[in-house]
Amino acid sequence: MTLQLSYVAHSEIGLIRKNNQDSGYASPHLLIVADGMGGAAAGDLASAVAIDTIRKIDSPTAGDDMLEVLALAIHQANDKIADLVDSDLSLEGMGTTVTGAMFDGSSLGLAHIGDSRAYLYRDGHLERLTHDHTWVQSLVDDGKISEAEAANHPHRSLLLKVLNGQPTNDPDLALVPVMPGDRLLFCSDGVCGLIEDDVIEVAVQLPDLKDVAERLISESLHQGGIDNITVIVADVVESGGTDDVIVLGAASEHPNPADSKTRALSAEEDDPEEILVTNLADFEPTPVADEERYTPQAPHQRRFRRPLVGLLVLLLVAVAGVGMAYGWTRTQYFVGADQDKVAIFQGLSEGLPGLSLSRVYEVQQLAVSELPPFYQEQVKANIDVPSLDSARATVAELTEAAKTCAGPQPTTSPRPRPTSGPKPSPRPSEKPSGKPSPTPSANATGPTGPSC
Repeated sequence: MTLQLSYVAHSEIGLIRKNNQDSGYASPHLLIVADGMGGAAAGDLASAVAIDTIRKIDSPTAGDDMLEVLALAIHQANDKIADLVDSDLSLEGMGTTVTGAMFDGSSLGLAHIGDSRAYLYRDGHLERLTHDHTWVQSLVDDGKISEAEAANHPHRSLLLKVLNGQPTNDPDLALVPVMPGDRLLFCSDGVCGLIEDDVIEVAVQLPDLKDVAERLISESLHQGGIDNITVIVADVVESGGTDDVIVLGAASEHPNPADSKTRALSAEEDDPEEILVTNLADFEPTPVADEERYTPQAPHQRRFRRPLVGLLVLLLVAVAGVGMAYGWTRTQYFVGADQDKVAIFQGLSEGLPGLSLSRVYEVQQLAVSELPPFYQEQVKANIDVPSLDSARATVAELTEAAKTCAGPQPTTSPRPRPTSGPKPSPRPSEKPSGKPSPTPSANATGPTGPSC
């Protein structure tokens, strides 16, 4: 028996944000929520690009093929985000979560990256179908903190995995069987980041789907409404499914390719560069017929054409080499100092004479002067890390070290510094060489220990 989906969807700004950086999409075969980030001029663009790209696979697909199609579409969205950043470096740092599923009448092909969530409510029990890609969730997984502590952790919004143009961020994929009577919930963290699962479970028990959505939105606003709010609630039914296609949030304002071409032509004289950046994700390369691509052409009579073509080929090879080298540097990160602030840098910590090979990626709220003296020296000398996730984890541990050493220090009489004996050598992160180095930890020494 082929099942159907009956659904409602809603997205709004909330009480604090100035614009909606969430996007969503709901149809009989595809449900998606995307939560953009990176500032008012970029987060909404990132989520809209993701939805605009992934919605193109909205067609009947079955079984494991759903996972392959979804994964490919998400990678294509990631590539488009990378292209946008390459075209306008002011967009550096933008990204989006993606939590979505295809439906084939008997199961869901689920794909997830980030901290938006998908839930399944069945037989009076709410089950979380996705796993948050956050640093705090990794601490819960390792048994270092509890779920209750995670809800109030100061770094609970630190994402370890997001769709931001980087090549290594692959989504989690799963095939989920469904049955009549199941209820599905897809939401951004403007909902699940503010209200607990037990409150969500009470809301999804309401008989009417619209009442469920309204209750979830009301509870999120009651908790402060500090983030954009997007929900899609769907029932698995035997008949009477919804046929409407719903586009939500930033994606609803994202122009389709036909409108973009018209607008680009009419506004070309006003600001062609801005049109290019805004609409780059909307344009697809014009297909060329096989006959035209492979039909042999008569040789040109001008004698200089062949040397010119050869020179052009060499130039393209050189440019490609430089581009590959530059692309590799974009995958390297280190922690250093930007004036008096701890910052994450993208690129190489050691540049060439007169040439910097790095740029500031994220400036943290932590001041270098707040760190213990040894860590101050390490940050000022740059701490190489193997990945952006490691850089963020290093910053978090530095923050904990600063807090540990921030308490009042015992007063002691001056005495000569010992000339021998073991000295602690904590290291905030690992070097790319592969040699293990200890990371800074507030547990390594107390607030009066050598690290302070």
